[in-house]
Amino acid sequence: MKITDKIYVAGHTGLVGSAIIRLLKKKGYLQIVTRSSEELDLRDQKLVNEFFETEQPQYVFLAAAKVGGIMANQTYPADFIYDNLAIQNNIIHSAYKHSVEKLLFLGSSCIYPKNAPQPIEEDYLMTGVLEPTNDAYAIAKIAGIKMCQAYHRQYGSRFISVMPTNLYGQGDNYNLQNAHVLPALLRKFHEAKLNKDATVTVWGTGKPRREFLHVDDAAMACYFLMQRYESPEIINVGSGLDYTIKEMATTIKKITNYPGNIIFDEAKPDGTPRKLLNIDKIRALGWKAVIDLEEGLASTYNNFEKNYFYYTNQTESRNGTIVYV
Repeated sequence: MKITDKIYVAGHTGLVGSAIIRLLKKKGYLQIVTRSSEELDLRDQKLVNEFFETEQPQYVFLAAAKVGGIMANQTYPADFIYDNLAIQNNIIHSAYKHSVEKLLFLGSSCIYPKNAPQPIEEDYLMTGVLEPTNDAYAIAKIAGIKMCQAYHRQYGSRFISVMPTNLYGQGDNYNLQNAHVLPALLRKFHEAKLNKDATVTVWGTGKPRREFLHVDDAAMACYFLMQRYESPEIINVGSGLDYTIKEMATTIKKITNYPGNIIFDEAKPDGTPRKLLNIDKIRALGWKAVIDLEEGLASTYNNFEKNYFYYTNQTESRNGTIVYV
């Protein structure tokens, strides 16, 4: 990817898309193309084709998707599968039609079987039953992977698929109804400190283990793979480390300077006991995460604290509904 190449980042306002934009600007790329969902409905095949015909991007980062928490996934499965299939189909097919040099499709670790052996290898895809609470979303993502592979096999298209672990960082969703565990904990501890609450309650036993990756590391991995990875086979991106929820809560308590106590509500579900990606493939290519978890959480909390009004008003207005990223 040359500095003068035209690059389209689909989903540029979301967690990953915005991080990719920051990285490309930092590296001096001169032609970055974006469209908001108001400017371009990615579900509309005609409009997407016209966009590609007009702009003629040479590289595409496909980080756009319809996402939500467990409640949204369970309430709107038809929306999740239809909209995500439409977005992917339109962008991938238009990229082929208009001779895009290379496309990176951003998937999700939820594509893997619910009870996959740990750490999860790329070969475990489609070897078992999916987690039922988000299977519509996962199936759409799997279809995107298979579409990229089919276009590579039939047309020789340079379309690659990247599977990130749990991400966090600047631009995250802090809505307590559908946020992921880290942003939810950051907000809960921050508000407990503001309200002088004596305790913060965390769901479950605190024993499940989760892997986390700062979104700036994820953006760097996407950039690295866009430059160096050519295989149509999926590739995992993660930190290679996992932590218990109890360890995460204790770390966030420290980072937020919350003086109270943590209570684990063991009557609430723990979820999957462990979810760790095998990242041997990307490590063999020479990439590894560089942002330490505590350092990353501290910078994320600093950003959240400074923009507390913006984040809480933005996310509360969503009220658990589905958003584009």
